[in-house]
Order: sequence, then structure tokens, then C-alpha cells
Amino acid sequence: MRHIAITMGCPVGIGPEILLKFFNQTDRSSKYAPVILGDIGVLQRCATELKINAQFLAWHPGTPIRTEQIPVLELSHLNTHDLIWGHPTIATGKAMVSYIEKAVSLILNGTFSAMVTCPISKASLNRAGYSFPGHTEMLAALTQSPNYVMMMAGSSLRVTLATIHCSLASVPSRLNIETLTALIQTTNTALRCDFGISSPRIAVAALNPHAGESGLFGNEEDEIILPAIQIMQAFGIQVQGPFPPDTIFFKAASGMYDAVICMYHDQGLIPFKLLHFKDGVNVTLGLPIVRTSVDHGTAYDIAGKGLADPASLSAAVDLAASIAVNRETVQKDNQESNHINSGSQTPS
Repeated sequence: MRHIAITMGCPVGIGPEILLKFFNQTDRSSKYAPVILGDIGVLQRCATELKINAQFLAWHPGTPIRTEQIPVLELSHLNTHDLIWGHPTIATGKAMVSYIEKAVSLILNGTFSAMVTCPISKASLNRAGYSFPGHTEMLAALTQSPNYVMMMAGSSLRVTLATIHCSLASVPSRLNIETLTALIQTTNTALRCDFGISSPRIAVAALNPHAGESGLFGNEEDEIILPAIQIMQAFGIQVQGPFPPDTIFFKAASGMYDAVICMYHDQGLIPFKLLHFKDGVNVTLGLPIVRTSVDHGTAYDIAGKGLADPASLSAAVDLAASIAVNRETVQKDNQESNHINSGSQTPS
């Protein structure tokens, strides 16, 4: 049986709660077995306080799992008496990083087929001594992947971002033809290989209102975005735009496009979360590993109160399993194709 690693996220956020609810509500009879990378003590305290029935298994690679058990690869032993829900410390920050680092290493050595991440605190990450602005950038560094892409995926809308964690004022200077062509190519490859869409249809949102209105509101569309689209069209990719941002998301959500490429963080995430606030999934493209995540934060204001919804976590696990299967299928098909092609060659 293949395994999926689920990192616990910030120990004093809602990660422990949504994990307990996920395992209690999910049929785990599939061929993919989820395993928590985290802290049994924290999970047990959360289960006790919220009156959630939970039986934990101290898991190690090769340990058999019964369906009534929650397997945990224990990587921290925090003093649960000192922890306060919603109040991260340097210790909790270092713990949440250890879960991520271990998950990556165990995927790269073949122990896990994919990883799903529960939310972390960027401020706590920095307090613990790590300068990354978030999960995505840390995973890119750990896997030495310079061309990573953040996608938000839901049943009716997918978006990828040209810029992620930066100020709105700095967005125009960060846009260029080279990075946009790479983003279009990465998005197209992911839609085919990870999502199983044979002929992806991609839309590109403009940066400015009315797509710049022929330069009246800005020239980024004519000088950067359109040339990138035309280059990718020449390579046979079905990409169109730049479209006015106030209409393209409705068209994509209606089924006209399989993904929308957005120029900045909130341009894509506002419409996405309007449609998929509870069941949206964050997917990191361009990595050698499969990584999905919940699309919400640590929610410190409700941590430990029993109010957290595990729907996004459930969707993230399902999507991680689906992507892992699709990548295996593509890899197998490529191997068979290479074998057939090599076998048909005649010696000179």
C-alpha cells in the first residue's frame, strides 16, 4: 500500500483538529494510506479537549496500520502543558518545520507517494529562524526547484499565479515575458500530467482594468503578457488572452477554460475563495514531488474550539492521491512508449 504524508502544521493552530476530524470522517480503505507527521502528545490533547475518539499508532515505515488507528510518525515531543491554542512559540515553529523537512526527504526516498500540508504560520516560521515567506518557497528550496508555481484548484476553478507573496506595488516590475512563458508551460504540463486533461484550455488574466484599454490604463498587456501568450501558442499550447480580470473568472468557472493564469496573489485568490472557500486545494507545481495543501491558514482565533472544518484537508488528500496516480500513469506510458520506440529501431 502506498502512503501519503500529512504534515501537522502549526501545533497550536487548527491543524491537529482538522486532522482528527478528517481521520474520523474518512473511509481509509483506499490503496493510499494517510500518515500524520507530527506530535502524538499534541494530537492526544486536542482529542481529549474536543472529546474526539482517537486511537494513535506510533508509526514507522513498514508498520502495518489498522483502519481504526491514526498513524503518526512522531517528530516532536512538545510539552503540551505549556502550549496555548492560538499562541505559537519558537518551539512550535521549529516543530512544524521538522514535519515538512522530513516529509520531503521521505518522498524523495520513496517512502511516501505524496505530501499534504496543514497550515503553518509565516510569522512563526520566521521566528524559528527560517526566512521563507511560506510553505511554497520552503518546498522549492528543499527540492531545489527554481521554477515552482502556486496553483489553487477546485471543482469549478483553477488558478495559477505569476507572482505570489509580494507587495501589489512591486507586481509590474516582476512580470516579464520569460517567466510568463514558463508559467504557461508549467500550467499546461500540470493540467495534462497531474489532472489528466488531454488538451488543456488556458486563459490569461490581464494586469490592468479592461486589459489595459489599448494602453490607456497600462502597457503591460501589449509589451509583456500578449507576447508571452503568442510564443506559447506557437508551440501548440491552447492559451488565450489577456482577458479583462472582471470577466474571465466567470467564464472559466462556467467551463470555458481549465485554468486561469493570474498576475498577482489576490487577483486569483479572491474569486477562487469566493467559489471554493471550504474545499479549495493549494497545489505546488514544478516540484519533483506531489504536494497539496489546505487553502486556509492556521485560524488561531478558533484553534482548540472545535469549530474548524476539515473539508479542505479532505479535498487536498483526495487530490494528492489523484495526482500521484496520474503521474504514475504518465510515467508508465512514457516508459512503454520508449520501450516500443527503442524496440522498433533497426541496427545500422
